[in-house]
Amino acid sequence: MTVFLLFFAAVTVMGFLASRWRRADDAQHLHEWGLGGRSFGTWITWFLLGGDLYTAYTFIAVPALVYGAGAAGFFAVPYTIIAYPLVFLILPRLWSVSRVHGYVTTADFVRGRYGSRGLSVAVALTGILATMPYVALQLVGIQAVLDVLGVGGSGNWFLQDLPLFLAFGVLAAYTYSSGLRAPALIAFVKDTLVYVVILVAVIYIPMRLGGYGHIFDAAAHKFTPDPVTHKAPGSLVTGPAAQWSYATLAFGSALALFMYPHSVTGVLAAKSRNTVRRNMAILPTYSLMLGLLALLGFMAIAAGVGKGDKKFNAQLAVPQLFADMFPSWFTGVAFAAIGVGALVPAAIMSIAAANLFTRNVYKEFLRPDATPADETRVAKIASLLVKVGALAFVLVMDKQAAINMQLLGGVWILQTAVALVAGLFTRWFHRWALLAGWAVGMLYGTWKAYGIASPATKHFGGSAAKIPVIGEVGYIGLTGFVLNLLVAVVLTLVLRALKAPEGADETASADYSAEAGDEAVERAPQPTLAH
Repeated sequence: MTVFLLFFAAVTVMGFLASRWRRADDAQHLHEWGLGGRSFGTWITWFLLGGDLYTAYTFIAVPALVYGAGAAGFFAVPYTIIAYPLVFLILPRLWSVSRVHGYVTTADFVRGRYGSRGLSVAVALTGILATMPYVALQLVGIQAVLDVLGVGGSGNWFLQDLPLFLAFGVLAAYTYSSGLRAPALIAFVKDTLVYVVILVAVIYIPMRLGGYGHIFDAAAHKFTPDPVTHKAPGSLVTGPAAQWSYATLAFGSALALFMYPHSVTGVLAAKSRNTVRRNMAILPTYSLMLGLLALLGFMAIAAGVGKGDKKFNAQLAVPQLFADMFPSWFTGVAFAAIGVGALVPAAIMSIAAANLFTRNVYKEFLRPDATPADETRVAKIASLLVKVGALAFVLVMDKQAAINMQLLGGVWILQTAVALVAGLFTRWFHRWALLAGWAVGMLYGTWKAYGIASPATKHFGGSAAKIPVIGEVGYIGLTGFVLNLLVAVVLTLVLRALKAPEGADETASADYSAEAGDEAVERAPQPTLAH
């Protein structure tokens, strides 16, 4: 507990001091508070994106899935491997056009590219909806650590949740004060702790458990089918029946990863186009860490964590493994890695959601004449409201509901990919067709997810269902994406034949390859159907 609190106190101080780090000439601009002044170099961006994408919930959930279901939990490894080559083609173009036009969010780009307020607000609201449960899950990660630490044993609900209130209060305060600079600075501590803990765990714990051979034997024994029911809780190797589900989930998740507002926020904070490109090349280092992290699920099985307890919460598997295996002082370090690992992404997520609300709802519809200072003030307040909503979600609703909503958020955010990615390469799609495709993908994904039951819930119990026509079970987010794309293509052909009015495109071809310092270049007006 002492070690955990010392680390927590240290990052709290860093969070408040971050407001003086790389101090802006004029802090009353949204890109200063919400994007760190677009000034982060390669290493800061690498730590920021690592802290952003590989969250405390990753630390908890990936090994928990391996612990409960076996090989299926390793889908997170190939999806991060697939993601980086894809976004290497996409994100430098998004960074360039955003730098030239001062875009802070993906919805800003969609508004400028297609001249469509409706499509822009659809992208913005989807991003906010997908982000809210993600923030809540970071608090769930902190709760898991606090549960194993034995904090909150009082029967009084307020005293029981007081540590979570305190963590929330600290997070809210330094995010409000320092903006994106706070998680960027704290990410150095978070990522260092995570790497140290994982490397120690994959060496030290197997030594205590008798080696990896014993660990895999124990996992194979757990996933052996019951001789009476012929059913198993999972499998050590993904069988043929699960391959479509595994592959589509990995590919769909790869497409969705950098559609999330917090991912884009980290990218747009980079100081140059080459900074983004270099990060897409070196970020796969985290995928190696993720593969080692997943093995902790098998180690928890071999260590007997939760054995014989039918009500054991798999989300506690890793914290309990650390508590059982490590000396108490290093358990504190490990728990600090998870706790700090929750604060960094939660801060970035709340900032990203606040940017979306401020630029694409408040300024677009409520107060078009808002000054930069007004935008910054509203964004700070919105970031607080996002955190309050996440905290209420965790305290009022069942933790399983937060997990289910995060799965649904992944389905939703994937539906913004057609408009965003296509817009970075072509202006062929019609804005109304893209909006219709988005609506079809959202409705299909929500409807199919609502009909999925699990032992823990009647609805939204998973994200895999039969794929139309093919008949195999696959990721509903990817199926929705394909339907989205098909509708957008067909309706674009129809609308072009009807000569439906196009929106104005404020971007130019040169914008998509611009480097820092190219913003002032004058350009001739571009025709609507250009490039």
